[in-house]
Amino acid sequence: MKPTTPEVSGQQPASATDPAPATGAPVPMSRRFLGWELAIVLGLSLGRSAVYAVLQLAERLTLAPLAEQSSTVQTSRSRAEFFDLSYQVLDSLFALFPVVLVCYLFFLQGVNPFRRFGLDLRRPGRDLALGVGLFLIIGLGTLVVYGVGRAAGITTEIIPADVGEHWWTTPVLILAALRHSLLEEVIMIAYLFDRARRIWPRAGIWMIILAAAALRGAYHLYQGFGPGIGNLLMGIIFGWLYHRYGRVMPLVIAHLLLDVVAFLAFPLVLQLVQLQ
Repeated sequence: MKPTTPEVSGQQPASATDPAPATGAPVPMSRRFLGWELAIVLGLSLGRSAVYAVLQLAERLTLAPLAEQSSTVQTSRSRAEFFDLSYQVLDSLFALFPVVLVCYLFFLQGVNPFRRFGLDLRRPGRDLALGVGLFLIIGLGTLVVYGVGRAAGITTEIIPADVGEHWWTTPVLILAALRHSLLEEVIMIAYLFDRARRIWPRAGIWMIILAAAALRGAYHLYQGFGPGIGNLLMGIIFGWLYHRYGRVMPLVIAHLLLDVVAFLAFPLVLQLVQLQ
């Protein structure tokens, strides 16, 4: 908005109660302000999930051995098909609001978050190649960590999805995978790295990478210690790659592919592994 200039003739002095004139300039933000902002964003999204996951793990340890329990990532919400579909879609849409909030906060500062985060189509070929490569490496590592965790009794049986088979099941599960990939990579990598550098300018990059990876591992602890460790390692790899290349799009692609395969093909993959 173009700032308005008062007329010289007949101009009245501004009082203390008059609203400040619009200047169009971004509001400078102190480290304390950004610290509160980070706490609020995490409290509304993955920080909240981490607290609940730790509490759920503590409860599970009091009930039975982890190897005898199961964890479901995407659950059916209603026996009625229409309401189950409605709940599934709304869950994914509302879960993305923290991502929308983060983008809005950057726009308020006069920054394009999509260019800042590398969440755009400027390098489609490179992003896709790196994303697919990460998917293959992390996917194989996930199977190994899961198998070792189950054998050691520190991981629950993971059921990626128990949503009923309907015409909308596949697109809804793909939407859920997109939700997880955007929420985790935009919040835990792109946004958190930017804010951490501004709030703690003396913190080394590895301190930020490890802190973000630890939080990523924490909100997966409801599945047991194995997934917590696996996602910690995944967070370290993703954090280093984001620091190295400055783009979150390959991480979103890799995470999306991991979740799509988990939701739609994980049971078949496990059967093939067990048969060999």
